[in-house]
Amino acid sequence: MGPTDLKTESDAGKVPADRRPIASRSWGVFRHAAAWLTHSGVTPNAISASSMVFAALAGAAFWATSRVEDPVVLRLCWIAGGVLVQLRLIANLLDGMVAVEGGKGSPSGPLFNEAPDRVADACILLGAGWAAGSTPWLGAGATIVAVFVAYARALGASVGAGQVFSGPMAKPQRMAVVTGVAAAEAAALVSLSMERRLGFGLMSIALAAILVGGLVTAVRRLAEISRRLHAAADGDPDEGAGEP
Repeated sequence: MGPTDLKTESDAGKVPADRRPIASRSWGVFRHAAAWLTHSGVTPNAISASSMVFAALAGAAFWATSRVEDPVVLRLCWIAGGVLVQLRLIANLLDGMVAVEGGKGSPSGPLFNEAPDRVADACILLGAGWAAGSTPWLGAGATIVAVFVAYARALGASVGAGQVFSGPMAKPQRMAVVTGVAAAEAAALVSLSMERRLGFGLMSIALAAILVGGLVTAVRRLAEISRRLHAAADGDPDEGAGEP
């Protein structure tokens, strides 16, 4: 099964305004995977649901880092957490490709596109809050902000301003930060004993960055939505629906 079995975004000339621009969508490995899934009978909704499983396992792996002492097991937990976060993102990528390029979308697709993402964010960020060298309240705060960031994007669509995907802490950036910390911890770039003496570690710093960056992202998105609505009211609908 080859990547040519799928339609491409270039067929329409550009990425649709209601879809997050993702460069890896055009990578051969993902196009082959999406083509295989399209012809295998797996539904996009099932792929979306699998992202919650990966996220829950990632959160559990992060939580486990604060419960184990053996350095080998500790590193394996960090590695597993980082890998599972990326598998969650791959599931998010493939569900859309199978639904859109593969033509297997369903009426409940938008629901499955949103709800599992919120659950997945919560599993990962709350788990990260309980990780070694982390702080639970920062995990909870980052989770709340992540949900609000997604709400701001969805709000734009609901009021007719279109989806707004601007950062600096959109979903891909949040997950990149968490994965980066997992990789750094697995490589023992900062010792756990030092993090315990300080009372915080890399994951605490990462969650604080996600929290603050998420607030900035939400404000930017709301400002962009307002700009588009005003532009549309002033008689420039093309400008009002434009990408930030």
